[in-house]
Amino acid sequence: MKQSVISGIRLASMCEGAVPYGLVEEAGIAIENGEIVWSGMLSAIPDTFADWERTDFGGRLATPALVDCHTHLVFGGNRAKEFEMRLEGASYEEVARAGGGIVSTVSATRGMNEDALVEDALKRLDALLAEGVATVEVKSGYGLTIDDELKMLRAARRLASLRPVRIKTSYLAAHAVPVEYRGREDAYIDEVVLPGMDAAHAEGLVDAVDGFCEGIAFSPAQIARVFDSAHELGLPVKLHAEQLSDLGGAKMAASYGALSADHLEYLDEEGVAAMAASGTVAVLLPGAFYTLRETQHPPLAELRKHGVRIAIATDCNPGSSPLASLLLTVNMACALFRMTPEEALAGATREGARALGLADEIGTIEAGKRAEIAIWDVEHPAELAYRIGFNPLHRLIAGDFA
Repeated sequence: MKQSVISGIRLASMCEGAVPYGLVEEAGIAIENGEIVWSGMLSAIPDTFADWERTDFGGRLATPALVDCHTHLVFGGNRAKEFEMRLEGASYEEVARAGGGIVSTVSATRGMNEDALVEDALKRLDALLAEGVATVEVKSGYGLTIDDELKMLRAARRLASLRPVRIKTSYLAAHAVPVEYRGREDAYIDEVVLPGMDAAHAEGLVDAVDGFCEGIAFSPAQIARVFDSAHELGLPVKLHAEQLSDLGGAKMAASYGALSADHLEYLDEEGVAAMAASGTVAVLLPGAFYTLRETQHPPLAELRKHGVRIAIATDCNPGSSPLASLLLTVNMACALFRMTPEEALAGATREGARALGLADEIGTIEAGKRAEIAIWDVEHPAELAYRIGFNPLHRLIAGDFA
């Protein structure tokens, strides 16, 4: 049995309450077998923990380990050339309709075997772990055949066996229409998306089902067919929605009790209200907004007004958000979307966990949660949002504390 006490910390528990960040000065955390059993002011620690091994962190800040709740971490190739095209004036939609975008990554991903995909993804994963991330969601969606989607999901699952990280997988075959099915979107859903979902579920490769609801991808009615099948399998759903236009995808996703709706730049107030009623988390992705040089901001004021939970994530992918820094994402959420530093940090911890259905396990520092804790060389949690291109991580504690 492993029993340890972390002492000498300022604790930003990220528990909701009257105190910003759930901040506790001169705090301690008791951990037993990888689970938090007590936290609070060290002067009030129960005698029960008197003989437990202690580690003093010299006044550093402790927060929950970070959660990256929306990534496309497994993929082949890169799209640096398209980055140049966009800088020369081409829009994201124009690039996609010309055969680039997501579909261009499909060819590279199909051409790599599982081992190569794992090796390539580890480089991006290691960058996230080095910044205090302990939980990462990884989507499929660049295979677009049954075999290649399964290959991507198997690669994602393997990452957790190679690094101290929790991986949650999302089945995203409804991401784009491959060239061989262009103009036959419904046939693609019938012949690839739905049977592929059954196969992935049977193999235990899927934690949630995702889709891309947009003019260049799938309609709400087509996504609803995917979600109906997901519900029959008992799988939760989430959706890329309202990134480039307002098709009502978020409202539709909310009607299915979706874990999250993501992007949301063109979300209207009706969609916001639907998300609030269903408890669907809004996942904002400033990396894509930045890379695509968008000008339409997500409706932050309306999300706040209706009490919608807001998470943030890197959206790490080869085209619209080649970003593998959740700390930079926290800064971007503040600088680009005008989130407060507390909202942004909550979005990368507590609300990121909620967007993955993990709010009961991680995302805050309190008794009963997993001991997934980041120790930072900073004095105040706002510094995590304030600095650009600077990593103050001192130590990442994931699970058992040694």
